[in-house]
Amino acid sequence: MSVKTAIVIGGGIAGPATALALRRVGIAAAIYEKYQSSAEGLGGMLMVAPNGLRALSIIGLEDAVSAVGQPMERMVIADGRGRRVMEFGGVPGLPPSRLMWRSDLYRVLRDAAIAQGIRFEHGKQLTNIADATTSVIATFADGTRASADLLIGADGIHSTVRQLIDPQAPQPQSDGLLGLGAESDVSLPGRPDAMHFVQGQRAFLGYWLQPNGPAAWFSNLPHQGFMSTAEARAIPAEQWLARLEDAYRGDVPSEELVRHTNPARLFVLGSTDMLPEVPRWHRGRTVLVGDSAHAPNHSSGQGVSLAIESAVELARCLRDIDDLSVAFVAYERLRRPRVTKIAREAAKRNRHKAAGPIMTAVLSLVMRVAAKTFLTPEKMFGWVYGYRINWDERVIVPADNPVARQPSPPHAKAVA
Repeated sequence: MSVKTAIVIGGGIAGPATALALRRVGIAAAIYEKYQSSAEGLGGMLMVAPNGLRALSIIGLEDAVSAVGQPMERMVIADGRGRRVMEFGGVPGLPPSRLMWRSDLYRVLRDAAIAQGIRFEHGKQLTNIADATTSVIATFADGTRASADLLIGADGIHSTVRQLIDPQAPQPQSDGLLGLGAESDVSLPGRPDAMHFVQGQRAFLGYWLQPNGPAAWFSNLPHQGFMSTAEARAIPAEQWLARLEDAYRGDVPSEELVRHTNPARLFVLGSTDMLPEVPRWHRGRTVLVGDSAHAPNHSSGQGVSLAIESAVELARCLRDIDDLSVAFVAYERLRRPRVTKIAREAAKRNRHKAAGPIMTAVLSLVMRVAAKTFLTPEKMFGWVYGYRINWDERVIVPADNPVARQPSPPHAKAVA
């Protein structure tokens, strides 16, 4: 293997996961994060699915991540009147998904990376990338530089690296929903291993019962146009809760959960973005991973799991293929069909969350019929959750290299 060192841009979830996967194949990576401090304590809830847990096992973190997550054995879908529309368990033979706060997953990944000697550099806003003969050079806003054998963009859906690879790359798009959530002050009857989804008359809400604690919830509130996180957080929490009460008025138990939420506990994310398909994942010595390359909307429940899968597959390709450009092509061919299909399926589901009262009633009827006839967990999720990376199998070198033959745009400085 010709690659020995790597620069990883982005210190969130994908960055440490990628650095840990690279370390497993003998590549020393340093992580450069634009923010001055870590993301400890930030973010809402997320789900790590069985396929994500399996990918985490390859970098030795399945048990640690499972320990901070709440196992979700069942999914329950109801309408706004509290009537159960559909209920199903997990895919037989697979472990349950784990529900957790993003900050807990972040802490596990960051602590593991630091324990293995991976360096984090904060306050490093990337401004330019330049390929040298045998290395890639990253320039940061503070005037410093770093060089390595390759550079990996793990800097999320608003990736600077993606823009530097291709200035014409698509930008994130709002999917017509806002993300909000909180721990409520009420407990509800039910099983703590079930994830509940309520399709109300005007908006969608998900909730779960925390062990020995109150229920927690998240909202997908229909919204026209884009609202950044900063814009959303500039609105007082009391105003958001009043708006949510109107949206869920009459919905069971959504209205009660919102009404019994302390404004201080509300987290506001703004528009829940998704990323259109990205034409170019790599150029020269630079490649994308995680949300910088593929970010399906939140309805997929796969954002984190896909990011960890891609980190592991990239490391596997670099382990087995000496030619960097060919390794990148192999990596893209392994990943693009899967992430594209998942994104398209999630987009279909996402449209239901913003459905009006009439369409909501129709969808509820269709789901009831489907649940009693042909719809099973295996058919719905088997191909997603059952995905397995064969770490011990050697990656096959692509017979041709069509991506490498495409004209490459010149490197360009990021737009401030």
